[in-house]
Amino acid sequence: MQILYSGRVQGVGFRYTVRTVATGFEVTGTVRNLADGRVELTAEGAKTELDAFRAAIHDAGLAAKIRNEDASWTEPRGGFCGFAIMDRM
Repeated sequence: MQILYSGRVQGVGFRYTVRTVATGFEVTGTVRNLADGRVELTAEGAKTELDAFRAAIHDAGLAAKIRNEDASWTEPRGGFCGFAIMDRM
């Protein structure tokens, strides 16, 4: 799953909150700021786990900061170990 979040999502602890939320789920992936002001989340796991993780991000107090959420789904590649915050792209 890849989600591009826009809104007030940089400089507000968004990535750190997402990483904290991820610890409660069986997901792996990354979250990072993009140069255009969006945040990119890439995560792998079971579809039900990813759906629950996505909902938990909103429930963690981030919903008010998100103006748009563009999600896409691809086959997992198994390239992640844990869940990490990446440097800006």
